Amino acid sequence: MSSKLEQKEAHQTNGVVLPILAVPVDCLTSPDRQQLVEPSEFLEPDGEGVEVVVLESHANAKGVREEDALLENGSQSNESDDASTDQGPEPASPLKETSFSIGLQVLFPFLLAGFGMVAAGMVLDIVQHWDVFKYVTEVFILVPALLGLKGNLEMTLASRLSTAANIGHMDTPKELWRMIMGNMALIQVQATVVGFLASIAAVIFGWIPDGHFSIGHAILLCASSVATAFIASLVLGMIMIGVIIGSRKIGINPDNVATPIAASLGDLITLALLSGISWGLYIELEDKAYVNPLVCAFFIALLPLWIIIAKRNPVTREVLYSGWEPVIIAMAISSVGGLILDKTVSDPNFAGMAVFTPVINGVGGNLVAVQASRISTYLHMSGMPGESSEMAPRKCPTPCNTFFSSDVNSRSARVLFLLVVPGHLVFLYTISSMQGGHTTLTLIFIVFYMTAALLQVLILLYIADWMVHWMWGRGLDPDNFSIPYLTALGDLLGTGLLALSFHILWLIGDRDTDVGD
Repeated sequence: MSSKLEQKEAHQTNGVVLPILAVPVDCLTSPDRQQLVEPSEFLEPDGEGVEVVVLESHANAKGVREEDALLENGSQSNESDDASTDQGPEPASPLKETSFSIGLQVLFPFLLAGFGMVAAGMVLDIVQHWDVFKYVTEVFILVPALLGLKGNLEMTLASRLSTAANIGHMDTPKELWRMIMGNMALIQVQATVVGFLASIAAVIFGWIPDGHFSIGHAILLCASSVATAFIASLVLGMIMIGVIIGSRKIGINPDNVATPIAASLGDLITLALLSGISWGLYIELEDKAYVNPLVCAFFIALLPLWIIIAKRNPVTREVLYSGWEPVIIAMAISSVGGLILDKTVSDPNFAGMAVFTPVINGVGGNLVAVQASRISTYLHMSGMPGESSEMAPRKCPTPCNTFFSSDVNSRSARVLFLLVVPGHLVFLYTISSMQGGHTTLTLIFIVFYMTAALLQVLILLYIADWMVHWMWGRGLDPDNFSIPYLTALGDLLGTGLLALSFHILWLIGDRDTDVGD
């Protein structure tokens, strides 16, 4: 017990070193202890602020006060920090959000993301008839892999920056610029490498069933995948940074809006880039065969530059060394979903798969990314990954604990789950109004589609609750490790359950299709 009376490691908060003492309040008021608290600007001259120092012993290991937690209106400037500390001994609870406030903040970005996915589905419904998709069918395998890569990188970036913003690591211009440069360079490295590996996976998955291999098509897939991943990550990364900074300035929790907005334009931009780049390179394949290798070599040659920049930031340096496993495994999982799409999209019995696949996959990945980001931020307020915490009491929750307990994460899981049906109804109506999918939306089709969507999100939210706590207990940062797995599982579950629903509907004869064009 005597060791607990020693001065603990000082925490850095907004550039001010604040000693954290695990001693009774009366001990701090003694003359021999007074010199420990005099340097802090957060204490009143008469010593009334001593109790705040005691409460600060519960701040997380990243030096965050609980007053600086989620949903604090206004920017987290140094002045607002001082004011919030001087208010009294009772800090604001980190996650005091009602179901209504959660739903209100998530609803608009969720619908915006959904319309982006609908647009992506309409694009895929059109480009599936292009020559490059007809004669190089492995491009279909790249679709979930690259859309999933966007989710893996941009949503991980959004979660990482949201946590950093919520805990005060982006309050000063210097910290903000360092986080932007390091994270942008990091996602360029990850996008280039994983895009290259995704093209290899597409070649392998395309070769195994048919036994046919074309070196020209393989280089085309490599160039298309790497170029698409690089450009999409660059554009979406800049959008994410702007969204998170803007969210903090207007007092909105970035965890609720960043990941849905990442998905809103992400699918559309990525799919449009993949279609346009692959089409252009396919045209050049006959007369200018050297173009494809040059494109691939150009983006790979930029890797050393991005690695040097990412290594200068301590946070991104850690991810640069240890963050490959989740995105690579997630890419492989998404590629399996792409193989399912490749085998079903050209089958008349599965008409409509092309337009509905980005929607169901995007909605599931979007909602589970929001939940994983929220749980991760919640845990970061209690300490560092791997530390025992009252906020992370379980590693294998029961479904009842995940969806029906009274804590804020269970409340948000219920809200996100309840958004599935109304959201998909809006998206289905939009697709039907735009005459996409070459299919008629009958009642039984809607029932089967909704069943698949609900089952997908239900499984994903439960896995997220278990996975984030499990990774936290093993010392892994969930912001970097959980979302890639979850979005990839969303792609696989969404594509598989949707294909199963289409197959059942075909068996019972409820498929009114018009495959014409």
